[in-house]
Amino acid sequence: MPELRERTTLRLGGPADEWVTATTEDELVAALDTDLPVLLLGGGSNLVVADEGFRGRVVEIATRGVRSDADDDPTCGGAMVTVAAGEGWDDLVALAVQRRWIGVEALSGIPGSVGATPIQNVGAYGQEVAQTIASVRVWDRVLRGVRTFANADCQFSYRHSRFKADPQRHVVLDVTFQLRQGDLGEPVRYAELAAALGVEVGTRAPAAEVREAVLALRRAKGMVLDAADHDTWSAGSFFTNPVVAPDVVPDGAPAWPQPDGRVKTSAAWLIEHAGFSKGHGTDRASLSTKHTLALTNRGTATTADLLALAREVRDGVESRFGIRLVNEPVLVGCEL
Repeated sequence: MPELRERTTLRLGGPADEWVTATTEDELVAALDTDLPVLLLGGGSNLVVADEGFRGRVVEIATRGVRSDADDDPTCGGAMVTVAAGEGWDDLVALAVQRRWIGVEALSGIPGSVGATPIQNVGAYGQEVAQTIASVRVWDRVLRGVRTFANADCQFSYRHSRFKADPQRHVVLDVTFQLRQGDLGEPVRYAELAAALGVEVGTRAPAAEVREAVLALRRAKGMVLDAADHDTWSAGSFFTNPVVAPDVVPDGAPAWPQPDGRVKTSAAWLIEHAGFSKGHGTDRASLSTKHTLALTNRGTATTADLLALAREVRDGVESRFGIRLVNEPVLVGCEL
């Protein structure tokens, strides 16, 4: 039986009591029928698992399948694409660019599975999956049946959804995306990406070029998985960008207005200006040498090592700025 460190991008976590790999939807639903606690495992990119492991059943979601209602006819305006929860997210993005399906190209290089993306409302470089998801089909563990949620019913917000709010209830079976067809990607909304592409913010660029530019930016930050690079032994961005009242934002910090009147500021800026530089930590667990938002396993870390670093950074930012950072990865059998 594999240990969770073998299936998580942080390469941390001990054994589970039981392990089931579900390759079909029927197997997935059957695996949920247990009195044991259940840990759903997709790509393992958003999990911090205790060194002691998981006292219950790990259900590894390995379902596959991509279905589209459109062909590659250039006169067709869009495609509805339904994807099994176990498909790799970046595999889907690569296929979308190849098939001229537009709307997810800026989400290139993000590890994990398709089924995890609506839970976190995964986003990067000016795009979120909420912008293209048409519906999410789930197994409801309370009602013991299949339900389909339209986009408006998913309660998407910044790195959040109804599925994240009630994590033990809904198990994603597949996700349907509504994607435009064409060669030009959606308007580039992120200044760093626009600069890399040599275009103005708000203009379009070829989707294939957007994908390559995003991959290059992510590699430079250690955010594309590479077994030889310990900066990528992480869960991606460990803390979400705080959304706070305007008068709470420190002088000089980025501030992006939100619809509710609050502003979103940069967790990376807060971390750096609280005195935590790239590489801060020990030879076991440290901030990435490329990006301060990633907490990394340098090869011999334990989960306890990583959490000690997370507490140091969180508490240091709160002491300096009065803003408490919130972890983005799910903590399993451990806490900050």
